[in-house]
Amino acid sequence: MSKSSIKLSRQFLFENHVHFLALGFGSGLAPKAPGTFGTLAGLPFVLLMPYVTNMHYAALIAIFSLWGIYLCGKTAHDAQVHDHGSIVWDEIVGFMITMFLSPIAWQTVLTGFILFRVFDIIKPWPISYVDKHCHGGLGIMLDDILAGLAAFAVMHFIF
Repeated sequence: MSKSSIKLSRQFLFENHVHFLALGFGSGLAPKAPGTFGTLAGLPFVLLMPYVTNMHYAALIAIFSLWGIYLCGKTAHDAQVHDHGSIVWDEIVGFMITMFLSPIAWQTVLTGFILFRVFDIIKPWPISYVDKHCHGGLGIMLDDILAGLAAFAVMHFIF
């Protein structure tokens, strides 16, 4: 079954707080480009970065990543589709990783957003390998973590 062959409903979103978070507070239910909308749902967390220490932001990324393994795995299980397109918590975390240690300005946020989406969509190796061979909540999270790390590297090369 493909990632988007089953349409998840608002009822699915609100029936469980785990679903609500995994679906990016509802952003994953966007009819087109749910991953892009999920990445946008990460923007408030990115904009929080200048107000906390780098250590606290890194801890938040780690907590969100570990928590995401459960959130995404449970939601995929409940939806009965591995990595359903509406599951976007992984995009939120990937964007947070992309922007880590970057100065926050509209130019850097836009660049980070575009870079993360490119790596998440194109999935160059090893991201594509992980996407195909790692399953469950870990698999859902890991390919976006790697896309975030790749975008992070490019961000720090550019800026």
